[in-house]
Parts: sequence; structure tokens; C-alpha cells
Amino acid sequence: MALRSTAQLPAAMQAPYSAGILADLKRIRQAALESDYAYRQTAHLANNIGPRLSGSAQAQSAVEYVSVELKRLGLEVQLEEVRVPHWIRGEETAALTRYPGQVESASQKIVLTALGGSTATPLEGLVGDVLRVASIEELEALGRAKVSGQIVLFDARFDKRLAGQGRGIPAYQQAGVYRRDGPATAARLGAIATLVRSVGGVEYRLPHTGQTNFPPDVPKIPAAAVSAEDADLIGALLREGPVAMRLVLTPQQLPDVVSHNVIADLKGIEHPEQVVIVSGHLDSWDLGTGAIDDAAGVALAMQVANLLQQLHLRPRRTIRVIAWMNEENGQMGSKTYAAKRSAEMANHFAAMESDHGAGHPIGLFVNAKPEVLPLLKPIAKVLQDSGAGVLELSESTGTDIEPLAAAGVPTLCPLQDSRIYFDYHHTAADTLDKIVPAELAENAAVMAVTAYALANFERPLPR
Repeated sequence: MALRSTAQLPAAMQAPYSAGILADLKRIRQAALESDYAYRQTAHLANNIGPRLSGSAQAQSAVEYVSVELKRLGLEVQLEEVRVPHWIRGEETAALTRYPGQVESASQKIVLTALGGSTATPLEGLVGDVLRVASIEELEALGRAKVSGQIVLFDARFDKRLAGQGRGIPAYQQAGVYRRDGPATAARLGAIATLVRSVGGVEYRLPHTGQTNFPPDVPKIPAAAVSAEDADLIGALLREGPVAMRLVLTPQQLPDVVSHNVIADLKGIEHPEQVVIVSGHLDSWDLGTGAIDDAAGVALAMQVANLLQQLHLRPRRTIRVIAWMNEENGQMGSKTYAAKRSAEMANHFAAMESDHGAGHPIGLFVNAKPEVLPLLKPIAKVLQDSGAGVLELSESTGTDIEPLAAAGVPTLCPLQDSRIYFDYHHTAADTLDKIVPAELAENAAVMAVTAYALANFERPLPR
């Protein structure tokens, strides 16, 4: 019986990649591992530009720098206007003013940092008794009569054992609910301020910032993350008797300002209207220099374009590099992008984001129908040579691409070693020295190989 050519087979039976594409994927992987381009871009964003909180001059400088660099690489670049919040941290100090065993006229300094979205205390500060709870449910059970007028401390521990098993993201999600929702819950019950035990894996008296959410019908109150050691101190003293604190926070919520997503296209040669996104977010918190969160992710996306241009490879579909603005405290960049393109989601073939650090990648997280995984196995086989051949279904592929996933677009991200990522995440220790150049290059290989493979896929991905 004569064999039919691949072109004559039904689409569902055709191989997703040609032999030529597989050879190109191996070239891309090797070139990525040998290149320091991503590290140099990360270094510039972190060291030369520095902290890039939305609305800041540094955030605008980063927009300009990345757009110029992507134009230099030969991409079609547009700056998409986004209105973003402009929050400024201000002063942040605290001290215990009454506690068991207190020496006359003494106080104890507490190390903390304001949460994004926090309102200010009076300039002279506020003083109140501290009420410690281990969960939101415990606080709600106490009721307004016991919570009103108190400074509430949510003392929920980050699960370091879970993170140590390579499950840093679930550990962060479990503890992060207190930072996101705890202050609003306490405000509803009449608390005058909220403290949250830092959501992170180390105890070097290093507080972790992040955004908190106050719904429109909830009064805003001062909110801060307290270091793990100081949460322990307060808890130990409360077991002996009442504890009072003086808290000074002076953040300002200024009027929204105009910023931009940087969007750059390497046009496809057969289906330029179809898009494969590679991305990271350009803004960062202001305590450190935003190297792992997320200069590294932006640099990896830029490296995809750099490698393909360097190797003279043109994808069938358009590869779109996006440096998102305002992931940290509003997600206005991704929300704006999705809203403007609601009618174009069918032409968004897939989207990738790197926003889980820059640790050694072991494969890919995939947010798509399960039948997509077998189609990605050839990619995994190419990446296995650098230890990145795992494919795992997950809904956590990146905050900025969540609106795309909600519209049915398959989304992916590097599956990275996250055991120590949350030691530094959202702290003053998020600096360039936490980036291992070889591991960053491995992540570049994952993103570039995957993006080029998807951009040359022989048929649509199941949706």
C-alpha cells in the first residue's frame, strides 16, 4: 500500500514541526546558552535605571530604553498608552510603646514597610493596641466589638517547607491572601491599621512589600508588612500581656499618570496577523532594583527577538515582544491590552510571560487544554538537554497574560526552581547579584525555543 505524504494526512495526524524547524530549535537553544545578551539587559534595567514603580521617572526611562533597543533589533515598535496609579511610599517607622517587662522610657523598634495601596497615618503617627490573629477567619469570628480601634497583626507564616520542595508559588499564594485581603477585612471591622507578617522565605528582618486591595466600599487604613522576626516578637509579648505600638506611614496616592506598554513585532512571513507573545513586566517595586521581578523577564523576551535576528530566522507567525507596565499595583497594562484587542483574541495563537524569577528552569508551565501537552513534547525534548524538559499543567503562568488566558488563549511560562525566589521577592534584596547568568541563559533558551516552535506550529492549538 502506498504511503501518503504528510501534507495528505488529516490535520490532527500531521506532525506539529518539520525536521527543519526541529533543527532550528536546537540552534536557538545553543545560541541562547552561549549569549550574555539577556544578562546585559537585566543589568541595565536593574543597575542603571533602578527601581521602576509605576508613575516614576525610572519607569518612564525603562519604557524609552526598551523601545529604543527593540527598534535597534529591527522590530516594529509601538508604545501603547496606559493610565497607571502613582503611589509614593514616604516615611515608614514603628515602635512598641507598651509591652510586658518594658524598661521605663524604653521602646522597641519594629522593622516594616508600607504595602502598596496603604493610606497614611497622621503625620505624628497613630498609637494603638496590637491584636494578633492567625487567619482572616479568626479575625471575623472576633467581630467588630473586639477589633474596632485595634492595630491588627495577621501572623500567618510562609510555608518554607513547601517552597523548599520547589513549590514556592503555592506557598506564596497561600500566605499572600493576608497581604491582599487582610487589611480590607480588618478595616471593615473597625481596625485603625493592619500589619501583615512578611510573605517570604527568609528571616533576616527583611520586610516584603506588595499590593493590598481596598474595595470601593471599604475605608482605607494604614497597612504594612512587618518582618518575620518582629511578628514573632510581638506574638511572644502578647502571650504575656497587652502590647501597644506607635506607627508612622506617610504614603501618597497621587493622580494617575500616563505610561506605556512597549509592544514590538517580529512579523511573521506567512500569518503575520497571528501572534505569539513573549513578555515580562517592566515596572517593579521600589525597595530593591527589580532584577528578578521582573527585569529578568523583560530581558528574556527581548532575547527572543535578538536570537532570531542573530540567526536570521523568520517565524511563520508574528512574535510579539511585550514589556508590560503596572503589573505590581494595578495590572493596567495587561487590562488595557486585552480590552483593546477583545475582537482579536482568535488571532492570539499563544502567550508567554516570565515573572517567577530567573532560577534554573526545569520545563514549562502550560495553561491550556490537556491535549496540548503531547503537542509540546518535541519542544520538551529539545530543551531536555539543558534540564528543562518537564511539561506541567498550571493556571499560574503570569499575571499579565491572565486576561488572555481568560479569553481562551493558551498561555505558558518557564517552570523555574522557585525554592529561594520568595526570599528576595518584593524586598530591598531584589538586586542584580541574585541573578545567575548561566541560569538566566537557560531561561532564555526555554522562552526562545518555545516561542519559535509555536510561531511555526503546523496547525492551531486546541482551545
